[in-house]
Amino acid sequence: MRKTIIFVATALITMTTFAQSKNFLDTPYLETSSQVDTLVTPDKIYLNIIIQEKDTKGRVSVEEQENQMAQRFKAMGIDLDKQLVIKDMGSNFKKYFLRQKEVLKSKQYSLVVYSGKELGEVMVALEQLDIANTNIEKTEYSKMEELELELRTKAVKKAMQKAEALTKPLGQKVGIAIHIADNSQYYPRYNQAPMMEMKAVSSDMGQAQPLDIDFEKIRVETTVNVKFALSN
Repeated sequence: MRKTIIFVATALITMTTFAQSKNFLDTPYLETSSQVDTLVTPDKIYLNIIIQEKDTKGRVSVEEQENQMAQRFKAMGIDLDKQLVIKDMGSNFKKYFLRQKEVLKSKQYSLVVYSGKELGEVMVALEQLDIANTNIEKTEYSKMEELELELRTKAVKKAMQKAEALTKPLGQKVGIAIHIADNSQYYPRYNQAPMMEMKAVSSDMGQAQPLDIDFEKIRVETTVNVKFALSN
């Protein structure tokens, strides 16, 4: 008896699924797709900084250079607690350089700034402190998730407009959406090794002006596929 009930229930589910599929296929519909994209300027720029102990008679320790850098950053209005971190959290010293019996220490940091202008000011300050071992790691747009949702909304509206344009000459009307597929491809939230252009670089770093740095914009795009029911 139990096996019979299970068989009947399975048959009913199968028939219902088949009927739904058949109804879907029997419904006149129009399929459209649309793509929307935009370019955004990075608002978080990560700078890699390495401080090395000077191999000279008047050796300047890593700690002394670190303090000088921290004081300069504070004077520039940089929040050290939020913007500066040591990259190697397991050890204060990332690398060791052995030279005979001496050990030259090196310490690595990551600094995040929020504009090309602020980055230019930081680079000039580091140059003046004789800390030249720096490079840009990556850039990021902080409101990426909100932007993605906004683009998806625009893409669906664009698909609707295309459907209306296609059906108007036929005297048909666009009904409800019976299927929506988000075909957007994944792309990294970060741009690695961004392209940049530096302007207003003084030949005399003692009189250097902050760099005006234009970063390559991040392209964000989304694609949707929508099926609309049609009516006369």
